[in-house]
Amino acid sequence: MRHPNPSEDHPNPSEDRPNPSEDRPHSSEGRPSPPKDPRTPASLRRVPVQERSAERLTRILDACAAVLDETGYEGLTTRAVAQRAGVPIGSVYRFFGNKRALADALAHRNLDAYAERVAARVTGVERGDWRGAVDAAFDEYLAMMRTVPGFGLVDFGIPSAPDAMPDANSQVAERVAALLAGHLDRPLDAGLRRTMLVGVEAVDAVLQLAFRADPAGDPALVDEARILLHAYFARSLD
Repeated sequence: MRHPNPSEDHPNPSEDRPNPSEDRPHSSEGRPSPPKDPRTPASLRRVPVQERSAERLTRILDACAAVLDETGYEGLTTRAVAQRAGVPIGSVYRFFGNKRALADALAHRNLDAYAERVAARVTGVERGDWRGAVDAAFDEYLAMMRTVPGFGLVDFGIPSAPDAMPDANSQVAERVAALLAGHLDRPLDAGLRRTMLVGVEAVDAVLQLAFRADPAGDPALVDEARILLHAYFARSLD
């Protein structure tokens, strides 16, 4: 996965410094904020409790993705995100302490969207066909790289960020392994988890090379990544 340089966390400290007046421990309705879902990013200061707040959070994350594509991580600021989203800067700080927290939340959203897309696609694959299921996961990643705003810079995680996902590839591997186990009617055991993690790590390295060579992914290198994935998984799944 492509990850930003942690040394670029605050290119303009005056724009990325949290506003203490916006960091309230209670919701806007005056009630204590509900506990976070375990899969909610730790970088998210508060969980939206109203539809309007949830829509605003979505707009902020959409704006973050758009700004990333335009300026890169180095140019990302909370102020630029607020302006793109059409919200007051305090609305951004209500949810996020700085731009790294913003990018981390976007990465979590990407992971959830990826898992949903793979799950939907696997429903069209014959049960027990591991190659078809693995191809579904591979192709959905390629599709997101090519079409989802901000995905090429922040896909599934920023390991260097405070409270970010400690290992993005492990999170991806766990989600895909669970889907594959269900599709193959086999237990989600340590062996399958290890096989998936090694596969994700290996293919990630090749795909990074493919997208460095060509913004759309060098076709020959993408093919090599798929061949590598099939050959490795055949050892355990055939």
